[in-house]
Amino acid sequence: MKQRRLIGLLILAVAALALAAAGCGGDDDGDGGGGGGGVTALPSSACGPVRYEGEGEPDALIASDFPLQGANRALTTEMADAIEFELAQRDWKIGDQNIGYQSCDDSTAQAGSWDSAKCSSNARAYAGNEDMLGLIGTFNSGCAKLVIPVLNRASGGPLAMVSPSNTYPGLTEGGPGTEAGEPDNYYPTGKRNYARVVWNDQYQGAANALYAQELGLKKIFVLNDSETYGLGIATLFSDAAKELGITILGNQKWDKKASSYESLASRIKASGADGIFLGGIICNNGGKLIKDLKASMPDVQLLGPDGWTPISATIEGAGGAANDMYISQPGIPVDQLKGAGKEFVDSFKSESGKTTVDPYTAYAAEAASVLFDAIDRADGDRAKIAEELFNTKVTDGILGDFDIDENGDTTLGTVTFFQVKNGEAEFVKTITPEASLVGGE
Repeated sequence: MKQRRLIGLLILAVAALALAAAGCGGDDDGDGGGGGGGVTALPSSACGPVRYEGEGEPDALIASDFPLQGANRALTTEMADAIEFELAQRDWKIGDQNIGYQSCDDSTAQAGSWDSAKCSSNARAYAGNEDMLGLIGTFNSGCAKLVIPVLNRASGGPLAMVSPSNTYPGLTEGGPGTEAGEPDNYYPTGKRNYARVVWNDQYQGAANALYAQELGLKKIFVLNDSETYGLGIATLFSDAAKELGITILGNQKWDKKASSYESLASRIKASGADGIFLGGIICNNGGKLIKDLKASMPDVQLLGPDGWTPISATIEGAGGAANDMYISQPGIPVDQLKGAGKEFVDSFKSESGKTTVDPYTAYAAEAASVLFDAIDRADGDRAKIAEELFNTKVTDGILGDFDIDENGDTTLGTVTFFQVKNGEAEFVKTITPEASLVGGE
């Protein structure tokens, strides 16, 4: 295991200033692309300056692609810091190459979340930059659907991409909760270039259904935000819940632009639901949705997947209405990580001055490690890096022991549940679904 070198406190302290602005919306920081020494920097319209603190000048680039504006800003900025942290542990060098890093934004202030046009333009910039060796991202599955095929057709061969947070199953495999033609339509060359270190929503949907059963819920109404992630996990939850004998009263879209959800809440109340599963993300007017649902049904049990993380954003958006809501997230809590995982968390907290680290920060660091190791095994040959992703076998990694399978998925599958109590997120338990329930098999 490579010995970790500490990053200067000043670097992360300056980066931490960006964490203060949370909430859907937010200002565009307007960071310039900066000079990259011996490499061509990605456009300043989307990416921060090239970060490099090694000897000489960078020979190649890696980048991350996250929504750096909106309710997820504090989380995604911390994830970008974790990637830089991991690169610094390697002295900004992989094999014989000096590696620079750019943090890129796929969101807009107007959307307060990822934007399809921004995702597409970013993808073209990555694919067209000959100095790029790989991408860490995206954060949102809907954005990944636009980026993967562009990187798959990059000149010189498919460009490697590792996501720390995409959970939509159709990016890597077909079956329940996916659309026709998936995943082949994302890989026009016929070669895979995408992997992820987070387990897909087949696990999370099944785990939520199991926990709903454990809570004694009998009749659940499902809502979705109609986006790739939200509709997919809503469907997977519904399928698993039906397998367990839970009645699904409906699976309906909520309009993220609505000024009120009172009529929707009235319909759900009339259905006799004792629980509501919210398949979607907090940025899609989630706070207002929760407020209106709880105003009409104060005793109804709300459950949500990791689209409602960081949980602090849900608490901020929904206020007291978020109390008692259960929110799941793939993986185990960071304070339960061992070995390299505990070492990462302790070191990152020490250098950043943070008292807590979000689970997805650990995923970002692991995604970076997986990409860096693939670059190393490929001797920096861009055409071979994507192939090497599928030779990944991690022992004592940040997230534990796992492989990347032939589809690009991790072999891990544990899901953690938290409950909002008095404005704070409290750990409840972890669940690892049986294979027979995963994906409605």
